[in-house]
Amino acid sequence: MTNPSSPSDSIRGSQPGAKDPRTQPEEGTARFAVLAAGGTGGHMFPAQSLAEELLRRGWRVALATDKRGLAYSGGFPASVERRALKAETPARGGLIAKIAAPLALLSGTLEAVQWFKRDRPAIIIGFGGYPAAPATAAAIRMKIPRIIHEQNAVLGKANRLFVKRATLLACGIGVPANTPAGVPSELVGNPIRDAALAQANAPFPQMDGRIRLVAFGGSQGSKALSDAVPEALAALPIPLRDRLSVTLQVRDEGLAEATRVLSGAGIKAEAAAFFDDMPERLAKAHLVIARAGASTCAELTALGRPAILVPLPSAMADHQTANARILEEAGGVILLPESDLSPSGLSGTIDALLANPARLEGMAAAARDLGRPEAARILADLVERHAD
Repeated sequence: MTNPSSPSDSIRGSQPGAKDPRTQPEEGTARFAVLAAGGTGGHMFPAQSLAEELLRRGWRVALATDKRGLAYSGGFPASVERRALKAETPARGGLIAKIAAPLALLSGTLEAVQWFKRDRPAIIIGFGGYPAAPATAAAIRMKIPRIIHEQNAVLGKANRLFVKRATLLACGIGVPANTPAGVPSELVGNPIRDAALAQANAPFPQMDGRIRLVAFGGSQGSKALSDAVPEALAALPIPLRDRLSVTLQVRDEGLAEATRVLSGAGIKAEAAAFFDDMPERLAKAHLVIARAGASTCAELTALGRPAILVPLPSAMADHQTANARILEEAGGVILLPESDLSPSGLSGTIDALLANPARLEGMAAAARDLGRPEAARILADLVERHAD
């Protein structure tokens, strides 16, 4: 996939085979849904999952994002049209950038209006992030039904802009605490990718041989975890290190050091900046160490895997802590604030958990009880119910 040559350009792929449920129906033969999502995995993964489900139901689907968002759209079915609209966040940059952001959003909205006049959607589903704003604003202007999906336990800034004008607020982890009064809402869960859904029934693996541990920091990686996890694992007792099989997502700049530490400790490990088979690795894991983004929480609960969650402290309104706390209160995870993250402390927590298989199995069961692997189906039902 290549980026469009201009923000208003679009990309449409195709997949051969009439029986492929991911193949886009021909224009004019099916209802048309536009999924609007910002440029991070947390917004893109649930949008991708809904796209897959709508395609199976015969819908025609497009993704509205910005140029940055296109970099996170590679997992979408090839038949989904990608359209980059002008959008900027006012939360970054200096005074000039803050002035330019509203102008970019206005320009993107006008682009979306012209697009929808030519090819009117039956519904818009916004997943948050400022790149979702132009399509959502255009839907309001043109009186197109619109569903806002909030993945986290706190409404994001972009979703807060539009939630009062939404046909419905679909909630991923309960109704967000900052939802305005009177907004119609429904708990649907966070849609997970087909690759993760395929692993949802995998039983918790027996701990009679290799112990598999997965550590990752979300779609953009995590320097804090990249630094702490290798040192923590290297501090474990030798008999435990000898049994470990580790998957570690680490940023490129930390890859050599992480590999050196793990290799020096005699730990069998695969370290890389990205793994395209992460759902399969999670399904085989006995313990996961991760951030507490909404998609991570959704996949951990759908698969039923115990975890140590280290919320990103800079997340807007500390929403990752709110996400993790819901799982912690249910008994499925240990919440470890980044301010308390140290190699020695993390090592002790890992050691205590891996020495107690019964506790890990109990945490896995508690996590699975919170899982909503049917979230994409429920959200698609709502789309069909509210669409023109």
